[in-house]
Amino acid sequence: MLWPMLAIALAFCGIAVLGVLAARVFVEVRRLARQVATSSQRITRAAEDLERAATPLAAQTAHTLRQDG
Repeated sequence: MLWPMLAIALAFCGIAVLGVLAARVFVEVRRLARQVATSSQRITRAAEDLERAATPLAAQTAHTLRQDG
């Protein structure tokens, strides 16, 4: 009777360890998702800033090319 009880206890401990590890993974995935969202917003903001900065330069270049040509 000792061996089946020991096997059940070890199985329970194994499942408990897996549960704790799953909770840690869940927390880390949520943290990573927040970081990815923040980075995505920063990249979008930087792309918009670059587009705003490039528009006058492109217009000026086009004007210069038309004058030279």
